[in-house]
Amino acid sequence: MNKIQLHNVVPEIFAQSGDLRSDIWYRDFCFEAGKSYLIKAASGTGKSSLCSYIYGLRGDYRGDICFDGENISTYNINRWCEIRQRHISVLFQDLKLFGELTALENVVVKNGITNHKSIEDIKHLFEELGIENKMDTRIDRMSFGQQQRVAFIRALCQPFDFMLLDEPVSHLDDQNGDIMRDILLREAKSRGAAIIATSIGKHINMEYDVCLSL
Repeated sequence: MNKIQLHNVVPEIFAQSGDLRSDIWYRDFCFEAGKSYLIKAASGTGKSSLCSYIYGLRGDYRGDICFDGENISTYNINRWCEIRQRHISVLFQDLKLFGELTALENVVVKNGITNHKSIEDIKHLFEELGIENKMDTRIDRMSFGQQQRVAFIRALCQPFDFMLLDEPVSHLDDQNGDIMRDILLREAKSRGAAIIATSIGKHINMEYDVCLSL
């Protein structure tokens, strides 16, 4: 997949607002594979909603979202399964990890869908992110910052053309944020994939091709 196109998209809740000032809502915009995007937003302006629309979790918007010219409103569940397994990966703001599973189990469950990475590769990512000693720890016994790193590893365990990251470093210090950045850039480059990151303040410290205000 090469393009995610937004045509006059706006959340239903904002549809009657006459004073929206946004680089995305009510505009035509195209996210392209291979590029990096930062979406800066105030709380409550719809950044998590945008991620949910693109990932097909919500449809409470007006306008059209197209993948390579194909309107996603026509997709059935099988098509969405393919999109989510092969083309779009996401790091949710609320992470959506399984609290009763260990960190490694959370990642292996996702990786088992496509067997994209070897167990050695996964363990190496834990080591790079400084949480190799947490692999056998239940998620609900880890700090939120540690959980963010686990969710990031999980998001890498599939093929993707677009990576959505909703406030990915909100609970990380600068050093760990920079480690995440380096891994993200390496993975995106190897796949020719786009990075779409959101932020309400703190964001991954990197040079973005495009910066947008929501």
